[in-house]
Amino acid sequence: MTGRMEELADEIIRLQAELDREIEAKRKILGWRLKEGLVRFESGIVEQHQALRMKTTRFFANSQAPHILTTPVIYSMIIPFVLLDMWVGFYQAICFRAYGIPRVNRSDYIRFDRKQLSYLNWIETFNCAYCSYANGVIGYAREIASRTEQYWCPIKHAFHISDPHQRYYRFLEFGDAEGYRARLMEFRAALREDTAQQQDTGAAAH
Repeated sequence: MTGRMEELADEIIRLQAELDREIEAKRKILGWRLKEGLVRFESGIVEQHQALRMKTTRFFANSQAPHILTTPVIYSMIIPFVLLDMWVGFYQAICFRAYGIPRVNRSDYIRFDRKQLSYLNWIETFNCAYCSYANGVIGYAREIASRTEQYWCPIKHAFHISDPHQRYYRFLEFGDAEGYRARLMEFRAALREDTAQQQDTGAAAH
């Protein structure tokens, strides 16, 4: 990786941290905060939310026919999501232990905190739980896959790919044969250190 590319990769990480700070500022404006792993609303906010909750009868009356008719298709996806969740957990439990890679913390990706939003009716809460699980599993599996990729093949693609994982920017250039042979073990060592540090930071934040 060139010096300029390292600068850009660091800038991406810096911007992500800045975005997190902006999100935290927005939380204060909306009247809630995280305390000891729980969502705490300011006085009166919950009552305001409850007043905005849509009744189930009105929710169904406002639902479009395509939304209702495609519901079975949407929820049929729970089968591959559960299988993926179980399989990648099984995979990392065996392989990451063998490679000496810290395992991905599943709870960092799968959260069911939207149930605390009083302005959602029970159908919306259920839908949100489903989306939280589905996208959380994908994020969980992606992190496991990205650690695997860094361990075995930390090489960029020749063609552009959309939205690569963060480690990808530090991978070796396509065609850098000498770098691959010389630095593969370095990438593996960095993976063990980086993931261990991330887990320590996450534990401290909780």
